[in-house]
Amino acid sequence: MMNLPELNTFSYSVTILLSVILVKALISSFHIHEPLTFFRFYCDRLADKVSKTSSSKSQQSISGLVSIIVSLAPLLIIIWLFEAFVTVKWLWQSMLLYIAVGGFGLTSRTKNIAIALTANQKYLAKQTIQPLVLRDTSSLSNMGISKTCIEMQLLQTLQQGFIVCFYFLIAGPLAALTYRLLLEMHYSWNVKCERFAFFGAHCKQIVSILQWLPVRLFTLILLFGSLGKNFILFWRLIQKHILKLNNDVLLHCLALNLGIRLGGVAMYDGIKLRRTAFNDQAKQPEPSDIIYASRHIKQVLITSLTCLILSAVLLQSLN
Repeated sequence: MMNLPELNTFSYSVTILLSVILVKALISSFHIHEPLTFFRFYCDRLADKVSKTSSSKSQQSISGLVSIIVSLAPLLIIIWLFEAFVTVKWLWQSMLLYIAVGGFGLTSRTKNIAIALTANQKYLAKQTIQPLVLRDTSSLSNMGISKTCIEMQLLQTLQQGFIVCFYFLIAGPLAALTYRLLLEMHYSWNVKCERFAFFGAHCKQIVSILQWLPVRLFTLILLFGSLGKNFILFWRLIQKHILKLNNDVLLHCLALNLGIRLGGVAMYDGIKLRRTAFNDQAKQPEPSDIIYASRHIKQVLITSLTCLILSAVLLQSLN
């Protein structure tokens, strides 16, 4: 690391990013952990105190906005001020990115779910996936578990990994951490739960705006994986979702690549929520599709890292 200061800004950031990914992957192979577990616990307890369904819709909405400001502002100011006293900048930046990036090991857990479903161990599959998702899994069929697992792996990899790295590269570690803290708030105050429909609305809107561009970038890389197959057809089918402020374009693209249905009805807190269905004429997901989805997601990540490395090397060689 002694030569890091000699690198240009982009190459320096890519080096930090790759180092953190390697370290986190190594540690996660022994113990899967999540540094922001305490912050999620704080968000849950704050909502218990502040979010009151007996209040009016506007009061709940204002309470949610104030909760974001009160939770984030002091923490981010302290981190920003403390950075001035840090002498080993690369170590401090690596630590912030390490905290911001989501835990590794998701692929192994989804594989275990696929194995359990194949072995007709439905209860084990439900117990494995329940801590990873917000929706109710108690009444899910094998098809429902497979669909839930595929969507969960795609969105968590995107939100906790790809987008965190995106903001680290374009705006630095504090921006990446800020996004991840907002994401944790969104998870805790998800508007799909009826009691957070208004309290979590501002957080959802902010996170959706922050995710819009990197979601399209991830989708574009996934779409290029279909070159030589149905690239033009897939593009025509997903382009209607591009301007939407959600993840529909990505879910539709993966559904087309896998040749399966995604989206549709899901249960949250005992309430049936009708979501958009994607590739509705295709077959229902099977346990084997969980493995195929993992491969497509991994290809996007490998392609992204390869492009970053090549770009960093090229820019460094031009200096």
